[in-house]
Amino acid sequence: MPSEAITAMSHATEKVGAEIEVVENVRREIADYDNVVAEARRETEDQQSMTLREGLRRYPKAAAWSMLLSTAIIMEGFDVVLLGSFYALPQFNKKYGVQLPDGKYTVTAPWQAGLSNGAQVGEIIGLCINGWASERFGYKKTMLAALASMICFIFIPFFANNVQTLLAGEILQGIPWGVFQTLTTAYAAEVTPVALRPYLTAYVNLCWVLGQVIASGVLRGMLTVQTQWAYRIPFALQWIWPLPILIGTIFAPESPWWLVRKGRNDDARRQIRRLHTNPTEQEVDNQLSLMVHTNALEKSIAAGTSYFDCFKGVDLRRTEIAAGAWMIQNLCGSAFMGYSTFFLEQSGVPVTRAFDLSIGQYAIGAAGTLSSWFLMRYFGRRSLYLFGLIFMVCALVVIGGMGCIPSSNTSAQAAIGAMLLVYTAVYDSTVGPVCCNCLVAEISSTRLRAKTVVIARVAYNIIGIVNSIIMPYFLNTTALNWGSKTGFFWAGLCAICLIWTYFLVPEPKGRTYGELDVLFENRVSARKFRTTAADQFAGHGMPQRTSSNDEKDEKFDVQHVEL
Repeated sequence: MPSEAITAMSHATEKVGAEIEVVENVRREIADYDNVVAEARRETEDQQSMTLREGLRRYPKAAAWSMLLSTAIIMEGFDVVLLGSFYALPQFNKKYGVQLPDGKYTVTAPWQAGLSNGAQVGEIIGLCINGWASERFGYKKTMLAALASMICFIFIPFFANNVQTLLAGEILQGIPWGVFQTLTTAYAAEVTPVALRPYLTAYVNLCWVLGQVIASGVLRGMLTVQTQWAYRIPFALQWIWPLPILIGTIFAPESPWWLVRKGRNDDARRQIRRLHTNPTEQEVDNQLSLMVHTNALEKSIAAGTSYFDCFKGVDLRRTEIAAGAWMIQNLCGSAFMGYSTFFLEQSGVPVTRAFDLSIGQYAIGAAGTLSSWFLMRYFGRRSLYLFGLIFMVCALVVIGGMGCIPSSNTSAQAAIGAMLLVYTAVYDSTVGPVCCNCLVAEISSTRLRAKTVVIARVAYNIIGIVNSIIMPYFLNTTALNWGSKTGFFWAGLCAICLIWTYFLVPEPKGRTYGELDVLFENRVSARKFRTTAADQFAGHGMPQRTSSNDEKDEKFDVQHVEL
């Protein structure tokens, strides 16, 4: 046989062999992919059937690590109350304020707004840093850096000799607070199963309220101190939290979802074992497969992970809901709580009694947050949000009405204090914990969660800055001096928030992240989320649009049914 023929046959044989190898590789990939889909489906069914008790039994470590990182929020709640209450503290006003014609001292409305806004501006900077850093370096390293910087920044307000230095300290402290605000929520949402997710994300709000309770108690105890230590000791108490949390965070597991997004599946497998109690290999495989599948599903819908991607396609709606839900926290009249002591004092309540009522207010808020854990279990997020806003509109109208009665009327003072407590109880059992830590954490896609939460919190802080500007003018005797009549203004805004919520906020209760992806991609109405079944595994769970302009050309399996 001629050598040319032998060479040709050899090349043909090699080509056939290569083609066979390609076919075998494709078969193995298909088999592996089918296995991932099957395992992901089993994990989805397992999470949907998991009870709270079973979740606590199987994931106590995940709950503990989530609670550890969330405890950092206590510092923010602590300082928010410090500033708002310091304006009613004579020693603080004498140090940083101006003397009035009647001999008393007060921090002027512009400086009140400036100090409160300084912290808000710092938080916006921290939020933007966190959106980039947590996705690049991971949640754990970002948290450690924020805690270390917090320890350093506390020195500035503690030693501040003038209001300008105090403002600089508030801005710098706001940077790590901004990191804490969103990182803790995202971490809690990613390390816990569906059964524990609402409780541990709502725990973030509980930490914020606990910080307020502690701050109110500390300030009440400082009323008898006539020196500068009346306000310096509260500043110093902020050092209690960062160091123990930092030490605990060193040993905390990284989010397995973040590791999957980075393609580090083996590392994700190890972290899943750390978060689970004595898991079988099959359970670990199922959880990892669900993360891999959901990540691939979201990449098929929107491949990008930049801030710009939060405003593209279906993610625009998710960003709007997250931002709107968080903005409502500042638009529904909650500014009264941050300025409660000063507000009560300006409404005619004696200083000591005003501080006592503030302590009761935040204690009721903590109880309200605990009650939200049980309410969410039966009513879901959307229903609680709607009912909470309805009750708050009514409470704010009553507070405004009491402002029309002369401040010398002791009955009116008592009614104002009582309604403020009722408002706090309703807020902290509905809008407070449901919004910032359940709705926002669940609505965003897993690939864009950190950035969506950051955008939502920035929107919240922008409204907070507006509140910090207008509230001192509403309440300060040197400005508008509206007192309790400010309730009418907030009642109107709260009613607008109620209408927006009814039409745009969906119900994510009991949904896996993959199911939420399917519902959003199919543009299901917010009012039909609860009664629409969704299968993220339809077409092997990897839906692709064949035409971006044809709304009917979809591979998802959704069906409106009564669940």
